[in-house]
Amino acid sequence: MSHPATVAWDHYRAVLLDLDGVITPTAEIHEQAWSRLFAAYQFTSADYLAYVDGKNRYEGVRSFLESRGVDLPYGDPQDPPGDDTICALGNRKNVVFNEIVASAPVAPYPGTVALLDLLDRQGTLQAVVSSSRNARSVLAAAGMGDRFGVIVDGVVAADEGLASKPAPDGFLLAADRLGVAPADAVVVEDAVAGVEAGVAGRFGFVVGVDRGGNAEALARAGAHLVVADLDETVPDDGADGARA
Repeated sequence: MSHPATVAWDHYRAVLLDLDGVITPTAEIHEQAWSRLFAAYQFTSADYLAYVDGKNRYEGVRSFLESRGVDLPYGDPQDPPGDDTICALGNRKNVVFNEIVASAPVAPYPGTVALLDLLDRQGTLQAVVSSSRNARSVLAAAGMGDRFGVIVDGVVAADEGLASKPAPDGFLLAADRLGVAPADAVVVEDAVAGVEAGVAGRFGFVVGVDRGGNAEALARAGAHLVVADLDETVPDDGADGARA
């Protein structure tokens, strides 16, 4: 484990974490699913970061197609998987994602588990805030289905009429459900849209997790700290926090 980065975890009452790319390596699976969906457009990792990372699937479809000058009707979230509407494409992407997940086990990042264990010892409240409608099934597959009392995912966002990241709505709802003011909470994100949401919500501290070549963009988006893995923020001696 590396030397601790500067996060005083015990100064905050709650930590709100994104799922894909922060808790589990499923951001890679999402990127694979998008690549299959948009293979005809030569979808790249740069496209994933620029147009879909951190967004709900329909907003991701709309954003990417817009970048290619393609105009499709929005449709309805109940549209069957297909190609004729934004929602149909989003639902087809979801089918592909679940097929990939079913083919291999999902394991959480060890560094994130180390941080969560530290937060448990400190009594720090925790929530998951994810744009994905598959968040609960992914957590269950990773053996973490019962770990978080508050989960604000794509299903909750749709039910509550919440705007997608980079809007801060999901994080604000999670903080409210935990009974914590945004200034007393940390947001942990691997996506630029998620970091922007944390900044827009005026959260006390925003950590960006760079899983590969996105560090500068996360910093530009307003992350107070960018790390390659959350184990960098956990002291080797098991102390309660890493301070400046």
